[in-house]
Amino acid sequence: MIRVAAVGDIHLGPDSAGRLRPAFDTLGDCADLLLLAGDLTRHGTEREARVVAGEVAALAVPVVAVLGNHDYQSDQQEAVARQLTDVGVHVLEGDGALLDLGGTRVGIAGTKGFGGGFAGRSGSEFGEPEMKAFMRHSRTRAEGLERTLRQLDEGGAALRIALTHYSPVPDTLAGEPLEIYPFLGSYHLAEAIDSAGADLALHGHAHLGTEHGMTAGGVHVRNVAMAVIDRAFAVYHLSPTAGGSHRVDPVKP
Repeated sequence: MIRVAAVGDIHLGPDSAGRLRPAFDTLGDCADLLLLAGDLTRHGTEREARVVAGEVAALAVPVVAVLGNHDYQSDQQEAVARQLTDVGVHVLEGDGALLDLGGTRVGIAGTKGFGGGFAGRSGSEFGEPEMKAFMRHSRTRAEGLERTLRQLDEGGAALRIALTHYSPVPDTLAGEPLEIYPFLGSYHLAEAIDSAGADLALHGHAHLGTEHGMTAGGVHVRNVAMAVIDRAFAVYHLSPTAGGSHRVDPVKP
């Protein structure tokens, strides 16, 4: 069994140093890895990222992250990512990390993702160049996720996790105003997950949303925005099966 700790939307700033570290220091007792689902900073500055790095440096478990829209706000996303990679965090965007956790190979495919909406209520690559660019960006982020999930499968991952900031399904947005759903996620992400296969999908971004959801293909989705899970991190249990089917236990909070 693999114990997956996850949280998103921690929004740390210069006055946040040490806020999460006491909880993160307990991870060695309850989890095998920590996944961060974006919006790690408030305004996407290198100074804020340095605080995040201090919270997750030298933890007892590996740390994998994607960035969120807040982490892009100041156009310093590369510096934000560098602060994290400098302390050993795997920062993903259209790529993956394959970890050996006690003899179980766990693959994490990561992308920020993007908006666009959901089936029947989404934008399309039609009309003005700005609209086409918006939806193209959403599609290409999802294509990177799908490609990476397939590569992890081919690389021998016994378990695969899709880590995004934007939501792949509307289920976990319940509680948010309907009018902003197109800015909270995209059906392209769910299509990528269902096409390539995954054992769990994690995202943040929707602070007023709901924790539990599922793709049309039956992949469990969890919104791990801190405001939703209401704790420093949630832990989910996953187990591979001997017969090759990736999930044994249902995903548990």
